[in-house]
Amino acid sequence: MLSRIVHAVHRRFIWLVVASYFVAALLPQFGLWIRTASLGFVPLTQGRLEASLPSIMLASLLFNAGLGVRLSDLKQLIHGPGPLLAGLVANLTLPVTYIFVVSQVMRLWHNSEEVQHILVGLALVASMPIAGSSTAWTQNANGNLALSLGLVLFSTILSPLATPLVLHAVGLMTTGDYSEDLHELASGGVGSFLGVWVILPSLAGIAARLLAGENRMAIIRPYLKLVNWAVLLLLNYSNASLSLPKAVAEPDFDYLAVMLVLALSLCAVAFTTGWGIARVLRTDRDQRVSMMFALGMNNNGAGLVLASIALADHPQVMLPIIFYNLVQHLVAASVDALMFRDVVQETD
Repeated sequence: MLSRIVHAVHRRFIWLVVASYFVAALLPQFGLWIRTASLGFVPLTQGRLEASLPSIMLASLLFNAGLGVRLSDLKQLIHGPGPLLAGLVANLTLPVTYIFVVSQVMRLWHNSEEVQHILVGLALVASMPIAGSSTAWTQNANGNLALSLGLVLFSTILSPLATPLVLHAVGLMTTGDYSEDLHELASGGVGSFLGVWVILPSLAGIAARLLAGENRMAIIRPYLKLVNWAVLLLLNYSNASLSLPKAVAEPDFDYLAVMLVLALSLCAVAFTTGWGIARVLRTDRDQRVSMMFALGMNNNGAGLVLASIALADHPQVMLPIIFYNLVQHLVAASVDALMFRDVVQETD
């Protein structure tokens, strides 16, 4: 019975994602509450970190991913780090190259202010580490969780260096106050946030799997997938609740259209690059799954937090971030349905 439920949800998940966006546009109140809900603070050596509900939901995805990592895959990752290194390099260079191309093409756009909104929004997307939710998509498609989690963890560990580098690079492509904001933001840090809500839950999940053993993991694996799907839908809904209601009520059709095209094209290029790298390296199917979802998905939740704090005077820059967040999950669901559904049904 449980297996049938998992298969049914997996088969229709793309439509559940679309439905979550419609609900966010029409009934955003609960989604806005999710984004503001807090369960207290995490004490740190310097200050404290808010335990917001979205942060805890993100941590749950990473904990589940850690639970799903097989030790044999970890050993393979250590002895054959080629896919991991290639994925990290591509995750850093591909989005910056894309943004540079966009900055040149968008010189023809009639509204220079909208161009700056788009470039800054894309900068925050590009500067974030690989999304923790990519591990959930990888897990649901029976990909290589060790590679997936390794890409998330190492891109996060490298973020104190990579994030400022990307923000400074795009700061050179923008102008005026937007350029200044990006350079100032690059001087700050997001290490505490990423360490608490990404790195620690992942390591805790791996440790919990060692304690649980393979037999118990085989029993709880279908439940983990259902939990992942529920968390992904709630996160999509809450993120969309920030901007979709206004975009629907006061539509700027040409601006929305160009953002949709740019988000779709960036996401398509990223997923295709993941597939291409896997082909060049001649990886197996499971590693190809991990590479595609990792390169196609960035931690836009952290990007939204940074935008709301550091760029409060430019709230419009949040719209490209949310658009990409919406698009990346739609593309992920489409890739999952078109390329990996049959394999999942055979292996579950």
